[in-house]
Amino acid sequence: MLKVIEIAFTCYPVTDMKRAREFYEGVLHLKPTMLVGEPGGMQWTEYDIGPGTLSLGCGAPDWQPRSDGCSVGLEMEDFDSAIAELKAKGVKFKMEPFPTPVCTMAFISDPDGNTICIHKRHAK
Repeated sequence: MLKVIEIAFTCYPVTDMKRAREFYEGVLHLKPTMLVGEPGGMQWTEYDIGPGTLSLGCGAPDWQPRSDGCSVGLEMEDFDSAIAELKAKGVKFKMEPFPTPVCTMAFISDPDGNTICIHKRHAK
């Protein structure tokens, strides 16, 4: 019987790993936990976040970024401060912050146009 026990990682395809890392590390303040590959070839970067991993992949044939694909939701410690910082850094917002019954969220784009959800669950 098939039994999924966890999500191992989520990965975004990127076209320029250096530029992507500048965004994910410089703007989102993520710390890389694995770096594989060389510029001009296939590259892989991982960021461990809590029990999950967000990855960036570059150089795989026929695997291109897209704004209408799946998106990762990044839970913020302080949603309002995160939104203010992203705006101050000129990050492109696809969707301004909005409330739902269970959370507040906004959608931004990385330099390749991949969609990232900035998220905060409501207190219980």
